[in-house]
Amino acid sequence: MRTLILGGTREARELADIASGERGFEIVSSLAGRVREPVLPVGEVRVGGFGGVEGLRTWLADNGIEAVVDATHPFAGGITANAATAAASLGLPVLHLRRPGWTEREGDRWIRVPDLVLAAEAAAALGKRVFLTIGRQGVAAFAASDAWFLIRAIDPPDGAVPKNHELLLARGPFSVAEEAALLKERGIDVMVTKDSGGALTEAKLTAARTLGVPVVMIDRPPLPEGAVQVETVAAAWDWLRARRGSGR
Repeated sequence: MRTLILGGTREARELADIASGERGFEIVSSLAGRVREPVLPVGEVRVGGFGGVEGLRTWLADNGIEAVVDATHPFAGGITANAATAAASLGLPVLHLRRPGWTEREGDRWIRVPDLVLAAEAAAALGKRVFLTIGRQGVAAFAASDAWFLIRAIDPPDGAVPKNHELLLARGPFSVAEEAALLKERGIDVMVTKDSGGALTEAKLTAARTLGVPVVMIDRPPLPEGAVQVETVAAAWDWLRARRGSGR
């Protein structure tokens, strides 16, 4: 069964690794190409956009894809919506693999917001030294702020940045001790992050809890209506094997 995995996440790489070694599966992984040196999955890989819904629909048809697994980042709302629409137009099964979001614990000081604009407003009300850990996209929403920002990303941000900032280019994971030291050294009094979920980047939240630093937590965009969703690689693999066994 020729399957497209829309990837860029650890879960996508794990699924590609499992499925590529299984008889009866032909896996193509697709990466958006927004990271200069991405960690590549096992097997066939394509990099770059599809050109919207119609471009993706054409690509799926031309490449004989029989199933789609959307294992992109929880905040990659555009490609998620496009995948659901394009697959439905061709009658293809599509699964959305999303790791669980983070859960607030005792001692956390979280302020949940639905988008970047409200995140910028909340951060401005909470502190003057902000740790911005949302990746390189969306930084422009904070550009008008007078606060000082520590911006951490793998690659430099797109568009405008706050006038008072330090850019820290680094790829995790980071330990709790490393995150706590960073917060202390930079005098951080508020953190802004996305509810990406997963253990690999959770250390910053533990450090913030320990130091009493408030966290502005940006909620995930909703999945398309009627979307089939699983939270683990094992569940996604079960779904793929069931599709192969049923002939779709």
